[in-house]
Amino acid sequence: MSTIEPNAVKEFLLALQADICSSLEAMDPTADFKTDRWDREKGGSGISRVISDGKVFEKGGVNFSHVFGDAMPASATETRPDLAGRAWQAMGVSLVIHPRNPFVPTSHANFRMFVADKEGEESAWWFGGGYDLTPYYGIEEDCIHWHQQAKNACQEFGEDYYLQFKKQCDDYFQITHRQEPRGIGGLFFDDFNELGFEKSFAFIKSMANSYLDAYVPIVEKRKDNAYTDHHKQFQEYRRGRYAEFNLVYDRGTLFGLQSGVGRTESILMSLPPVVRWIYDWHADKGSEEERLTSEFLKPRDWV
Repeated sequence: MSTIEPNAVKEFLLALQADICSSLEAMDPTADFKTDRWDREKGGSGISRVISDGKVFEKGGVNFSHVFGDAMPASATETRPDLAGRAWQAMGVSLVIHPRNPFVPTSHANFRMFVADKEGEESAWWFGGGYDLTPYYGIEEDCIHWHQQAKNACQEFGEDYYLQFKKQCDDYFQITHRQEPRGIGGLFFDDFNELGFEKSFAFIKSMANSYLDAYVPIVEKRKDNAYTDHHKQFQEYRRGRYAEFNLVYDRGTLFGLQSGVGRTESILMSLPPVVRWIYDWHADKGSEEERLTSEFLKPRDWV
């Protein structure tokens, strides 16, 4: 039986948050970075780092939270009925970065640990999370780079994990009512404990630490691309898809809102700052906008 160490996970997640924020600040010193430390008398605490109004990053957030409760919310027990009635704690870092330039993709990452306890029974624990990329204009070399870093992070732990977690990512980030994916995917995993605590934790650290390697070079390469108002309007239109997924399907959002102990402002920081919905809009045939959905927003082997 693995001995779990939630405190070690918490220390790593706090360091991860600090490292990611330092890198974002270095790329965009013009942005306003706010730190909001919150603490509930009952339910947990966290640190929200919110980014806004920068030259590179229009809005974003890198949040750490450690929350707990006496019973799991419905969003967790629908797929795991065995957890009903257990006390629980959850800790994680969750981030979403919405760039200003339409040629820089939005990125999302989340790494978390759950522990569910019941007197007289062994603790149930697992890791979950991953990261995914949502481009507004398809650039093949950026998509390949993103997936290559994801594959590299998994390689040491088993030949099949990248393909397994990539497929789970493709399956999860589906906007079902639109019948299209949110982006070009990456890694997604949940209920992961099969390697035992020590090795599972090492795997999660490898994936989490690869996020900056995957995203920073893309930002640096595209942040100064020239763009027009047309490009910006299309970015805002596609951001609508992002908002739809997060509000309707995202498990983390639903868990946070249903648990009653999360902080609503921090949970909803993932939403873009400006969104555009256009009734029954269609891209011109052969345009870069049309290529996004016809060529890039399709599950495919990038590496």
